[in-house]
Amino acid sequence: MKQYLEIGKIVNVHGLRGVVKVQPWCDSAEDLCAFETLYLGKEHKPVTVKDATVQKYMVLMKLEGVDTVEQAEKLRNRILYMNRDDVELEEGTYFIQDLIGLAVLDADTGKEYGKISDVLQTGANDVYEITTPEGKQLLVPVIPDVVLAVDLDTERVTIRPLKGLFDDAH
Repeated sequence: MKQYLEIGKIVNVHGLRGVVKVQPWCDSAEDLCAFETLYLGKEHKPVTVKDATVQKYMVLMKLEGVDTVEQAEKLRNRILYMNRDDVELEEGTYFIQDLIGLAVLDADTGKEYGKISDVLQTGANDVYEITTPEGKQLLVPVIPDVVLAVDLDTERVTIRPLKGLFDDAH
């Protein structure tokens, strides 16, 4: 499992005092504002967040040690990461990056349908996009009647498809 997960991208500079504009890559811009420490770039250099506010689905963020437009400009297009240890997930919730690539098996037959290739966030419930070995896409609603178990240790998701769910996929 990755220790550091992508959480947003610095896309612009805001004002003259080194504030950066961040595009959130997490559930909400508010979630991004909750962090005191983030990690910059692939080297995961720790940066202290002095202030963060939401503005039109983006986050205006003041990072410690970034006090000028020139300093902020150097951060443009850099990726911000979070440390998974800084977040406590509720039981039954997972980081999307941990779900990608998990094998999806039938609870009754043991048949492997394929691997999770994406997680679509529809609002009502998430949907797992599964790519079959033949390259077909299957969509599985993430609801208790269908997704019975997610086991990150064995890298398996056990499902019981609703009647008719995959009928058009054959």
